[in-house]
Amino acid sequence: MTAKWIAWQQVTSLIQADDGVRVLQAVEQLVDAAVSANSDLDFLRTQLHELAGELAAHSVGVYLRTPEWVALAQHGRLGLNEMPKSLLMDVLDRDAGFVGSMDAIPGTFIVVTPLHSRAHASSVLVFAGRSFPDDALPSAMLMSKAIGACLDFLAARSKSTRRIEQLQSILKISLNLSAVHETEPLLELIAREATRLLDCDRASIFIWDKDHHEVVACPALGVEGNSLRLPDSTGIVGEVIHTGKTLRVDDAYHDSRFSRKVDMASGYKTRNLLCGPLHGSDKKLLGAFEVINKNSGSFSADDEQTLADLSLQVAVALQNTREREVLLRSHRQLTEQVTKGVTIIGDSSAMQAMRSTIRRLAATDLPVLILGESGTGKEVVAQSLHYQGPRASRPFIAVNCAALTETLLESELFGHEKGAFTDAREMHRGKFEVAEGGTIFLDEIGDMSPGGQAKLLRVLEQKVITRVGGSQSIPINARVIAATNAHLADAVRAKKFREDLYFRLNVVTLDLPSLRDRPDDILPLAEHFLNLFAIQARRANLQLSADARSRLQAHTWPGNVRELRNLMERVAFLAPGEKVETEDLAFILSPEQQNAFEPSLDLGLGEATNSFQQEFIRRAIKRVKGNMSEAARLLGLHRSNLYRKMRQLGMTEASKEDDEEFE
Repeated sequence: MTAKWIAWQQVTSLIQADDGVRVLQAVEQLVDAAVSANSDLDFLRTQLHELAGELAAHSVGVYLRTPEWVALAQHGRLGLNEMPKSLLMDVLDRDAGFVGSMDAIPGTFIVVTPLHSRAHASSVLVFAGRSFPDDALPSAMLMSKAIGACLDFLAARSKSTRRIEQLQSILKISLNLSAVHETEPLLELIAREATRLLDCDRASIFIWDKDHHEVVACPALGVEGNSLRLPDSTGIVGEVIHTGKTLRVDDAYHDSRFSRKVDMASGYKTRNLLCGPLHGSDKKLLGAFEVINKNSGSFSADDEQTLADLSLQVAVALQNTREREVLLRSHRQLTEQVTKGVTIIGDSSAMQAMRSTIRRLAATDLPVLILGESGTGKEVVAQSLHYQGPRASRPFIAVNCAALTETLLESELFGHEKGAFTDAREMHRGKFEVAEGGTIFLDEIGDMSPGGQAKLLRVLEQKVITRVGGSQSIPINARVIAATNAHLADAVRAKKFREDLYFRLNVVTLDLPSLRDRPDDILPLAEHFLNLFAIQARRANLQLSADARSRLQAHTWPGNVRELRNLMERVAFLAPGEKVETEDLAFILSPEQQNAFEPSLDLGLGEATNSFQQEFIRRAIKRVKGNMSEAARLLGLHRSNLYRKMRQLGMTEASKEDDEEFE
């Protein structure tokens, strides 16, 4: 379907009821000119002299009421100033043509017809000459309709062309937006592109802070910091936020909804504006998109559609960028926290050798098997291997194999498809997929079921997984570190652990010594944990007294480093003074003290309970050097409740003065 055919159909549909066969050739020429014209004004300027020849007129013009009269195009001797304005107005009001003489210019006749054009409403076509043929008015009417139809064709073509160009521009903009990964530069890029696309002076994105009932404008040009916070009920933006509808304002200062706060803060003057909502992919309102001060005229319905199209791309880019920033920030924070907590403390030769080995192994992808008693720090070593190596920026995923049944283990490690079993309502990615590019730590590997061992061996050998209920093989790239407190070699001999899996995991073995086998590390570890937890307890660094240090070194630490860590955590929160004394440790380690209180078995249960409570309270009071308020806090009681309890137990320490508190 050619443009000429479309234009001809559009023209003939308007003129087919008219006679005027004499000017049909001129109408066809108009159609040809419209098809090749660059613009409506270009079309008029090139065709007016041709139209004048059809009626032997010496002047012809197209005039528009705005409400003042302006000349869209004119040709010949007479111009707009000579035209009888009242007559032109009357032709428009009556929507009927006129032919007659011009009183102001003797011997000159004019033919005036309304210009039937949707694109140029309130326009007239005027011919002026010394004389006109008898059919001048019908012919002028016919040409007026033809010109109007051609102008509408040009307007529709121009609109379609602009629409295509705008969509192409939006596509280019969206490609540029996808390359920006930080919110502030993204917003500035959006503002620049929006002003160019919509031919306006400024643009701003308003991010809605729903929790604080505010909108944050960025960029806010002319405002210090280039950012501005406003209540979400303010002005046009507030209206858009709460209604979710686009608003177009042609005269901002005469619109009661417009707030001048931003203009007052920046010294700027807003003439007109267009503001629309920003909805994320989940239809959730993110904020508003506002463009200000059209460079020529006011914003149109076409601009409104363009803003809506651009907003879709902007919302997606903004949402993706913000989600990426949150993920990166969370990952950085977690990495910093984890890295701080995986420091291997100790000056013993065993720990020095361990740190050296970890540095060498961290740079490789070799599987590592970590052996050691519970509490020796096997996961800390695994984390050190991860965070000191090239995979540090990728996930570290820990799985406790002993806590999972064989069926659950397969789903947890390899994932499952939707509907794979009764409770599989959604697709679930397994730990191997989540750990892609990073490290998966399989703790308590010695307690894994035989079926789980077989599945794990296949994954380690083939480097692919298949989700439960699925058939697609998914390649995986995760370093495997395993740990156990069991003697795997004995388990292999006893046929409780697969020999082939053992050799697959046992490429490199790290054997962690117990804490009792490296006594030189007890005090450095204790001081490290004490300082760490003192920060959490918001108190000054605690010092270990000489007796306390001796007491720590004398302990056998059956729970290894974990036991020491837990002890220092309690001491950091509960020790009353700035120095940790032996009794602070004895209070916690009292089950191992030879003089630990143990009620006689000759007592009844009630008497034994009372006796234990009395001794427990006395120890608490002694520990805080008689400070009753501190003792009450330590025991989790109010001071008056402590005195009341002591009185009930018949403890003489509750003095008469204290008894008065009970009243």
